[in-house]
Amino acid sequence: MKKIFTAILIAVTTLTQFAFTSGQSKPDKSPVEKTAEQILKKQIMTEAAWAMQQQPVTVTATSSPRSAGGKHDFFSEADYFWPDPKNPDGPYINRDGMTNPDNFVEHRKAMIRFSKIIGALASAYKITGNVKYVNQAVIHLKAWFIDPETLMNPSLWFAQAVKGQFTGRNYGIIDTIHLMEVAQGIIVMEKVMDAETTAAVKKWFTDYTNWLMTSKPGIQERDVKNNHATCWAMQVASFAKLCKNEVVLDSIRVRYKTILLPRQMGTDGSFPLEMARTKPYGYSIFNLDAMTMLCQILSSPQDNLWNFETPDGKSIKKGISYLYPFVADKSKWTLKPDVMYWDNWPIAQPFLLFGANAYHEKACLTTWQKLDHNPQVEEVIRNLPIRHPLIWF
Repeated sequence: MKKIFTAILIAVTTLTQFAFTSGQSKPDKSPVEKTAEQILKKQIMTEAAWAMQQQPVTVTATSSPRSAGGKHDFFSEADYFWPDPKNPDGPYINRDGMTNPDNFVEHRKAMIRFSKIIGALASAYKITGNVKYVNQAVIHLKAWFIDPETLMNPSLWFAQAVKGQFTGRNYGIIDTIHLMEVAQGIIVMEKVMDAETTAAVKKWFTDYTNWLMTSKPGIQERDVKNNHATCWAMQVASFAKLCKNEVVLDSIRVRYKTILLPRQMGTDGSFPLEMARTKPYGYSIFNLDAMTMLCQILSSPQDNLWNFETPDGKSIKKGISYLYPFVADKSKWTLKPDVMYWDNWPIAQPFLLFGANAYHEKACLTTWQKLDHNPQVEEVIRNLPIRHPLIWF
């Protein structure tokens, strides 16, 4: 009798512990997250089926004779620089906002593809719990970050080079915003990844974060006054979150409150530096998406950036309120159309979805639902840091 009672007690205790831990690991989804999953599930599963068939393609798969780096160095050329008609063989000249289709961007394309693969696999794993998606992701993670034959160096010395002027520029750091969904995908999957792979991948991101924070290009990018600084902070926050570096996370929270938001946002919620460029619409959306993701990454119960406001009233909520009407109805935009890709914006912007979640804004969610969730234009994808929102909730 005593043995039976003991067995029952153990069983009840085990079930109670399971229920408790399950409740901890799977908190209730918000209505916005539930809606997003319903809308995106079919697309996610289609992308995941594609990702399951893909082999890794890293920076070592292609190269450019114009790169000053080695086989394992990421290389790209600045989008808005063109041959000089007066000196065709000389240094390239700037045409702001006008993308040169002949520049080398194969490494960026490979990184975007990598981001798409990991984002899709992590999303599918989150929906289904099927470990096969994690196992496939590990193959790609090892190729990019561990395999000595194919890995990418954890630095960006040769990004957005300009022929005849620069072998690399700090502005190229924006190219690695596409590693953010890789880092977040790892966070979603790491509990079922093998410890050795997880540790090695985190080591790579730790090294890259250190480079971003201490190298000359990294410091230069941090101190730029427009969306480049926002994207620097967004990346550092994302990678530090993966590596559980609370000191760095705290420093980026302070930077958001004291530098990024106060210096970039106008009192009306606009971004004056973006509005002054040749693509004010696209850049305003891009910068708002990036600041929104900073709030999503960095907010905690103790420090909720969604509710933060500067003494003169600047806040992410005001930024969303300013831009939302122009995204819901682009015909209301008061400035000239962007010089390129005007017809390709907006799409299902992250600020709409996460703003709807933070502020219970049904209008933002409705607009997000109506817009394109699977853009195909390269320039749009390049400026869309978040393409798999389910893994960010």
